[in-house]
Amino acid sequence: MVWPWRRKSRRRMARIAIEGAISGSTRRRVLKALREVQEREFPALLLRIDSPGGTVGDSQEIHAALLRLREKGCRVVASFGNISASGGVYVGVAAETIVANPGTITGSIGVILRGNNLSELLDKIGIRFETVKSGTYKDILSPDRALSPEERQLLQDLIDSSYSQFVDAVAEGRGLEPDAVRAFADGRVFSGAQAKDLGLVDELGDEEQARVLAARLADLDEERCRPVTLGKPRKSLLQGLPGSSLLSAMHQRLNTELELSGQLLWMHRP
Repeated sequence: MVWPWRRKSRRRMARIAIEGAISGSTRRRVLKALREVQEREFPALLLRIDSPGGTVGDSQEIHAALLRLREKGCRVVASFGNISASGGVYVGVAAETIVANPGTITGSIGVILRGNNLSELLDKIGIRFETVKSGTYKDILSPDRALSPEERQLLQDLIDSSYSQFVDAVAEGRGLEPDAVRAFADGRVFSGAQAKDLGLVDELGDEEQARVLAARLADLDEERCRPVTLGKPRKSLLQGLPGSSLLSAMHQRLNTELELSGQLLWMHRP
């Protein structure tokens, strides 16, 4: 598509916000917005991240799309909000520069996979699963039984592979040695100030400082250049109803749990 305001966009800055858990819906929304950034030839992107992370594949696809955008010449600056942990870090390290608040919660570099062993509860209430499968491990993480030692090792190998991918991406994005990243990539969280000392972020500051930095990198007027926010989430149908904030939060939490259940996660889950 040829955008009629392309020339104007070349003197403006795009902004995309990633808020909440990173899932398939986040990926679709952000990738669509990134395509618009490229088509309209924005010279700079302010990427606002306020997320505890999320699914591995979705985080990787957003990360890859950001790198492709940078290859096209767009200057990308990430701004970490209240929290940018785990998958939020993975997405953020695709940026050219990262700015975090001193008190931002970040880090949590690692992988988690959770299942529920409900076998004792199911026995008490008299429910029994009948499973027909094509392979020994086809029902791994089934809630009606515990993991076998062999299954646990298979899943640990899967976790270790994903963890290595995470470490390598952080090392490459931040210009660090993989061993240096592994020294602090054990799931712990840091403040923005601590992350700067570790080399995870470049500067301490708020979103406005990140905007000014992006404008400077793209040679834009830092006083007059205001970001154009793309890829805004759709408004909830519950908005405007009494107690809508609580209902919306509960609805979002339930959707997140259902969408992320049984998946490898790069996610901070206290």
